[in-house]
Amino acid sequence: MKKLIKKITRWEAWPFKLLYAPLAPFWAYYMLKSGSVWFFTPSNPKITFGGMDGEPKREMYDLLPSSYYPNTINVKPEEDFNEVLFKIKNAGFEFPFIVKPEIGCQGILFRKIDQPSQLENYHQQTPIEYIVQELVIYPMEVSVFYIRHPKNKKGKVTGFLHKIPMQVVGDGVSTLEQLIDNHPKANKRKEELLEKHKDKWDSIIAKDEKYMLSYAANHNRGAHFVDLKHHIDDDLVSIFDELSNDINDFFYGRYDILCNSIDDLKQRKNFSILEYNGCGAEPNHFYDTGYTLIGAYREILMHWRHLYEISKHNSKKGVKPWPFMKGYQFINQTNSLFKAMREADAKIV
Repeated sequence: MKKLIKKITRWEAWPFKLLYAPLAPFWAYYMLKSGSVWFFTPSNPKITFGGMDGEPKREMYDLLPSSYYPNTINVKPEEDFNEVLFKIKNAGFEFPFIVKPEIGCQGILFRKIDQPSQLENYHQQTPIEYIVQELVIYPMEVSVFYIRHPKNKKGKVTGFLHKIPMQVVGDGVSTLEQLIDNHPKANKRKEELLEKHKDKWDSIIAKDEKYMLSYAANHNRGAHFVDLKHHIDDDLVSIFDELSNDINDFFYGRYDILCNSIDDLKQRKNFSILEYNGCGAEPNHFYDTGYTLIGAYREILMHWRHLYEISKHNSKKGVKPWPFMKGYQFINQTNSLFKAMREADAKIV
């Protein structure tokens, strides 16, 4: 009974669909009010489906100044592996680097590649186009949720987080398995982690050594979030105001950024934008940061209201919501793709 009560009260660990189910009537209200199931698609006009789901990452990179994101190339699964190696070398890459799918989904198929054999395995198992990206060595990964109504030059940052990928710290005595057993999030993913870290499973991790269990800083991948809202100020907001106004079509979404420090980010130095997630981005700053379930729901609904208003404005300006069948077919194709990606993710160490 205690375990059941704990599972019920730990709402942050609920499956996505269960967490959002009580809010479905509010989403339905916006559909009815707008007269469109896909009312949100005008929110970010230059991103497929408004960035709700299934959008290619290259769309986002093409909109950003090249100096703002890591060296990145795309690889198709049908390419010959030797040609892929040549392509990577020719682009100036050295091991290690990051690989991730061109169409992302909650950190699935995100890997750090240390050697050619790992890349070959990834290339053989991955069913879709993927990205090879420079491994950026900055100590902080942060998440910035930004909203700007199209009629305004100035927007606002509604969430600012430090994202810490799932890791354990050695004590010089415990094996990796024992450290995982004592980790509040990792112990719930033991079977998955065994598959990915079996070579180190029985090894003792040196005292104070940080051992990365995942490089994907997603909440559903066990990352821990630290609230940075007290660092939100005009200097921070102005960075994203400039980006949004220069591109003229970034209105709603979340940036994931690696930086040397918060001060450096505000001074526009020593940072790199890993990706930008459009209207499908979750306002994830309610995880791990002291929100109650009711408080989290208020935060979600506030963001949905902004999403509706932005979409409504852009629709009046001529960026119409997707037709029903177009969106329906796109969602089905995307879901089939994500299913294949999850199956591949389970096979790749």
